[in-house]
Amino acid sequence: MTQDSTFKPSARGCVIIPAYREAGRIGPVVDGVKNVIPDVIVVDDGSPDETSAQAGQAGAIVIRHEVNRGKGAALDTGFRAARERGFDFAITMDGDGQHAPSDLPVFVQAFIETATPVLVGSRMSDTRSMPWVRRMTNRFMSWLLSREMGQRVPDTQCGFRLYALSVVPELSTDSKRFAAESEILMELSRRGVKIGSVPIATIYGTERSKIHPIKDAFRFFKMLRQYRKRRVSHAKSRSREKR
Repeated sequence: MTQDSTFKPSARGCVIIPAYREAGRIGPVVDGVKNVIPDVIVVDDGSPDETSAQAGQAGAIVIRHEVNRGKGAALDTGFRAARERGFDFAITMDGDGQHAPSDLPVFVQAFIETATPVLVGSRMSDTRSMPWVRRMTNRFMSWLLSREMGQRVPDTQCGFRLYALSVVPELSTDSKRFAAESEILMELSRRGVKIGSVPIATIYGTERSKIHPIKDAFRFFKMLRQYRKRRVSHAKSRSREKR
């Protein structure tokens, strides 16, 4: 499957791109995606630049948050828009060009062949181009989160994912920034949803990463602690209701 051929799966899907300050990058990303999957939803999370205009010019459906609300909120908006348009699944990817559109058919083919409702891209089979700090952070967080979820996901920090929209009905998160994606996986695991993975390539260019290993690790542990507290609280509430 070449990047410039349109993939035609038996289920109807779209690509959701949450974006913030991606002017200069979002246009080529949308162009590359539309060569493979024609329906693209860009959620501009309050960018002060030309992100919305450039995404629209490239042919994306653009939904704009007037203020920056975080990646979790942007994903919620994208999922809602995809459901309203009747899509069966959505693939989420970043707007900075670090995810290769040529990997999109890998997700769709795995979804069709295995019926796994959630697939997370894995960059961990070849980490030579990944910055050392990010590689160590990803491995540790993926190990910890996999243990918490009770199922192994090699690269839980990767935002390149496929979701069957039937398993993410109004799935809101309390976490900010990239911890929101970890919270989504934990909530899906709690509901008994199977999560698989597919190997992907990751492109590291000259753009500055929005991931801050120390700050985002702190947010990750904060999310994990709060999530555990909510689960204990919910368990106690259910116990009282059964009495």
